[in-house]
Amino acid sequence: MSRASNQPDQRITLPSWQQRMVVSSPNPNPNSEWLAQVVEDPLLPELEIVDAHHHLWDRSGFRYLLEEYADDIGFSGRNVVASVFVQCRSMYRQHGAEEMKPVGEVEFVRGVAAQANSGYYGKTSVSAAIVGGANLLLGSKVATVLDAMQEAGGGLFKGVRTPVAAHAEDVIRSNPVPVPEGLMLTKEFIAGAEQLVQRDLLLDLWVYQSQLHEVTQLARALPSLRIVINHAGGPLGVGTYSINRERHFSEWRVALSELANCPNVSIKLGGFGMPIMGFEFSKKPMPPSSKELAQHIAPYINVCIELFGHERCMFESNFPVDKGSYSYGVLWNAFCRVSEHWSAHERDLVFQGTARSIYQIKRG
Repeated sequence: MSRASNQPDQRITLPSWQQRMVVSSPNPNPNSEWLAQVVEDPLLPELEIVDAHHHLWDRSGFRYLLEEYADDIGFSGRNVVASVFVQCRSMYRQHGAEEMKPVGEVEFVRGVAAQANSGYYGKTSVSAAIVGGANLLLGSKVATVLDAMQEAGGGLFKGVRTPVAAHAEDVIRSNPVPVPEGLMLTKEFIAGAEQLVQRDLLLDLWVYQSQLHEVTQLARALPSLRIVINHAGGPLGVGTYSINRERHFSEWRVALSELANCPNVSIKLGGFGMPIMGFEFSKKPMPPSSKELAQHIAPYINVCIELFGHERCMFESNFPVDKGSYSYGVLWNAFCRVSEHWSAHERDLVFQGTARSIYQIKRG
């Protein structure tokens, strides 16, 4: 396939997993002209940021690598000092055992981190921490994969994320490759998670609000396992969840409250641009301003802060996924607006301190 064209070469048969990635992503691709309608000067431009969750990929018709990410940071005027890469099935190995193919993603991102550290793309230590995609359903056999990822990551590899987000309603889907329900409490998954504990690696989890009770059971079963919940615990706003949203918000809060009682769990605040959240930003004539965005997301962020405390919360961009709904600069301005009444110490924790601690990112 030629990089000069945005269209797949029809003479080439793509691997089945790549075909799914190309055609079935439920998230809208960014529209540069649409996003350009709302441009804002940065609020608190000197505030240090560790972007706790982003992706890098080169998919058919949608390229988001170091240059694109660095451009978003630079154009936003934000002081992003470091970032955390999270698995997205990017640059898997072409050959070898199936379970070892995700090691290629860690190898790729470690190279990007070295590229970023040249300073040519700005001052951000992009991918200062790497969350890979080892399949914990391998059980204890995942040990070989984790060891290979640790070697490939060269100290940047901090943990894994195995896709588990699942729901019976077809409209509730955010993963390009759907998975069955109920994976987290299988004996295989728990055995795989135990291998993380043995290596002091963490587990990132992207789940929907309907699965939070499963995470609570997992966190209690493995109290030494460090768990990081993605995207505010997956509050839903589509399908049956689009009806009586106040009730579903309350149910999300109750489930999240139970999970917050587990001291081994922290949470990322973001992901609100995904269609399953139900805000429908991408369907409007103009993207939201930071003021408008802050009004929508503040209730969710405030609940997370109340339940987990600033020391267990961290802001994330979820780019480029959320770029289909708002720009990088608007998002971080919205976070500034939501946090305007916090103390300087509390703001510092959620913008960078918690992520540094959880992902063991050194300064300088």
